[in-house]
Amino acid sequence: MARRDDSYNTIHCEGSLLPADVLERVAKRDLTGLEADDYHLSGERLDEAVSRSWHILVGAYANFRAGMAGLPAGDIGTTLTRERWLLPLFRELANGRLNTSQAFGIDGRSYPISHGWRQAPIHLVGCRLDLDKKRPGVAGAARHSPQSLLQIFLNRSDAHLWGFVSNGLKLRILRDNLSLTRQAYVEFDLQSMMESEAFSDFRLLWLLCHQSRVEAERGSDMWLERWMRQAVETGARARDQMRQGVKRAIEALGIGFIERPANGSLRDQLRDGSLDKQAFYRQLPRLVYRLLFLFVAEDRDLLLDRRASPSARQAYTRYYSTARLGDLAANFRGTKHSDLFIGLRLVMRLLAGHGDGAPLGIKPLGSFLFRPRSAALVDDCQISNRQLLAAIRDLSQLDEAGTRSWRNVDYRNLGPEEFGSVYESLLELRPEINLDARSFALSAAIGNERKTSGSCYTPARLIHSLLDSALAPVLDRAAKAGPDAILALKVCDPACGSGHFLIAAASRMAKRLASLRTGEEEPPPADIQSAKRDIISRCVYGVDINPMAAELCMVNLWIEAQSPGKPLSFLEHHIKVGNSLLGTTPALMADGIPDAAYKPIEGDDKKSARALRQQNRQERKLRQANVMQLGLSQAAADYGYLRDSHSLLDSVSDDSVENVREKEDYYAALASLRETVVALSDRYGFFHWHIAFPDVFAVPPDLARTENAAAGWDGGFDVVLGNPPWERIKIQEKEWFAGRDPHIAAAPGARRKQLIANLKTDDPAMHSAFTAAKRSASRR
Repeated sequence: MARRDDSYNTIHCEGSLLPADVLERVAKRDLTGLEADDYHLSGERLDEAVSRSWHILVGAYANFRAGMAGLPAGDIGTTLTRERWLLPLFRELANGRLNTSQAFGIDGRSYPISHGWRQAPIHLVGCRLDLDKKRPGVAGAARHSPQSLLQIFLNRSDAHLWGFVSNGLKLRILRDNLSLTRQAYVEFDLQSMMESEAFSDFRLLWLLCHQSRVEAERGSDMWLERWMRQAVETGARARDQMRQGVKRAIEALGIGFIERPANGSLRDQLRDGSLDKQAFYRQLPRLVYRLLFLFVAEDRDLLLDRRASPSARQAYTRYYSTARLGDLAANFRGTKHSDLFIGLRLVMRLLAGHGDGAPLGIKPLGSFLFRPRSAALVDDCQISNRQLLAAIRDLSQLDEAGTRSWRNVDYRNLGPEEFGSVYESLLELRPEINLDARSFALSAAIGNERKTSGSCYTPARLIHSLLDSALAPVLDRAAKAGPDAILALKVCDPACGSGHFLIAAASRMAKRLASLRTGEEEPPPADIQSAKRDIISRCVYGVDINPMAAELCMVNLWIEAQSPGKPLSFLEHHIKVGNSLLGTTPALMADGIPDAAYKPIEGDDKKSARALRQQNRQERKLRQANVMQLGLSQAAADYGYLRDSHSLLDSVSDDSVENVREKEDYYAALASLRETVVALSDRYGFFHWHIAFPDVFAVPPDLARTENAAAGWDGGFDVVLGNPPWERIKIQEKEWFAGRDPHIAAAPGARRKQLIANLKTDDPAMHSAFTAAKRSASRR
């Protein structure tokens, strides 16, 4: 397939420690540090040394397997595993005879790691121990699972960076990951590798685990560390290329839908103006979001029902998967037929719950993402195989260093930074459609949408620094009270973009929650994933003024929270569209409309504004006098009914698609109660926090009963994170017209102003839109 390499069936990468593309380059010896001298070989070629070790270890493993068959009940097999298999294995990796170590210690605490070689701790346990589970009373697994013990030690030790852990059946490479938000390791399935005689997999193990890979005076000079840094640099280049890939993919989809003869209705609507070209364009990123989600879900083996029959899974993989589309895109240009999109659309509708997906192993996911109406303008259209495969190719392949040497996107380990780059690229694009020429292109209108949305990409190191200072203390206090206290926390990013801050926060919270649930300081990935789903569905909130950002944020959160066999969590009541800096509060409204609300802005008549301000002042004084005379309360409005309604949403489990649909329908009913507010919000972009998130800001019933509670309690989030919009927004004529009327944009200053004034008669609609944009900007 085009996106992941299945040639190494016994090797698994968790996280982005050494991603698949780096392992592939190691296997091809396409990196530095892979010559015979780098492995201290004297007079022997590298492949000869690997083959010699393989033949020796085939016999050692056969001896070990025979011993496992005769292990008495209750024997965890420590001596057998070490003496017959793991010590010979590490001897062939040039570690010599590993000696049992004294317990490693840090600050008076002991870490019973079994062995070590110079700076590399090596923890070897019996074959009947699970690397991810602790076993009370067993040395090296009593208080922590074997993996957790080694990971904790690496995180706390300044002198140790990389280590190895194995029970003879699996071997993992670990690194200090204190700065990471998720577990990361490379795992070798030794049992499958040896029993299937996967020599190519063993060769890669030998190249990665040889003692020379962790041999250096400084950790930064170790070959594993150098290769990891190269992976980080490669990832940065991949983000840049993904921006361009997403742009080209959207253009391919746009051209494909416009040029297709069967889509005459779509062209007619664009031509007569009943369909706005911007509305059409915004459907296309949603298709890209769906594809990105499917890429990740398939590569992480999270899409299909785990209980599906092998024949159903095979049918999906062979005929309907995006992996198949990736293979086709890598090898063929495509035809004028449209059968591939018809098959893809079927999958999307089955994921939405329309039809029986069991024959393909598909369980409905529900959610906004796959609902047909989220891309209703193109859902029933056709697109040629050629254009669809072009889009798939642009999303699934990267040109390594601009050399036309293509490599596959590692969607399995794709992180929020990469999805953030997708968001960044979309902000700068405007559609240019020529129906007569059947063309669709995206041009950059730099400084326009990015500026008006206040968007700013935040480096990962700054995010982690903010989490250390803002989230960590709150999380520590909640952890002392138990898992329920963590699940009760409310964390918000008021300018969430693609969700980078929220995902980093959710990852930290999930790890702490999983730790409390399992008793492990470094919990297994499955437990962290389960906890992350709970955290994302209950604890994180976000707001963004850009609808595409809010949608991508939900997609990003869905990808992070996805668990096999479960639908996508309902997030629409937690991720909202609006200007988080523009709104009011019940307490403010209780004091009456402030005079500042009548300050004239673009398009207002100053004399009228002054009169309205004076009238408001008189009405406010009259209202206050009536309140005092009649002894009425002037407390803030009670939003308890909204709080209770939203609390009901969170109380319903997301474990079935029926429950998710029930929440969708209930939320839609709530939203229809405030159609006027929604209409005004769409027009002006204001965002009233108490109405948007009543479960966070409404006074709880028990507090409402206490004396003067309503006056002194305003609710709120436990933690507010993010990089909020901060610059003063001012519409720039040249930038605003760049994507709408290039002739006006290119005109010199005085001439441009005249052309804009002429729009009153030449193009009243555009003049009205420009005036409205200036008015909107001036009120911020």
